[in-house]
Amino acid sequence: MKSNDHLPKNYKLIERARELRKNSTLSEVLFWNKVKNKQFLGLDFDRQTIIGNFIVDFFCSSKKIVIEIDGKSHIGKENYDKLREEYLTNLGLKVIRINDLDIKANINAVMEKLELKMNAE
Repeated sequence: MKSNDHLPKNYKLIERARELRKNSTLSEVLFWNKVKNKQFLGLDFDRQTIIGNFIVDFFCSSKKIVIEIDGKSHIGKENYDKLREEYLTNLGLKVIRINDLDIKANINAVMEKLELKMNAE
C-alpha cells in the first residue's frame, strides 16, 4: 500500500494521466531522468499523479511533496494554479514550483536547490 492511498483521487482522470506521461515535455523528461528509480536522495517519485481532481507533475509521497514544473502551459492560469496549490496544501502537501527554463538551462543547479528544500522537510 502506497502512502498516498489516503489522498482523494478522481479515477476518471486515469486515462488523462496516462496521456500526460506519454507526452511529457522536455523539462519533465529531464527532471524524471534525475529522480526515477530512487536515484535522487533515495526517494520514490511518481509522475502525473492524480490527487483529487488534479494531476500533479511529480509526487514524493514519503515527503508529501508535489513538484510542479511551470512552463508555457501555466501562463494565464495563475488563479487556477493558486486554487490548486491551496487544495494540495490543505491536504498537508507541500508544493514546490520549478520553472521549466531553469531545468533546461541548468538542471544540476535545480537539483541542488531541490535537495536543500527536500532535506529541510
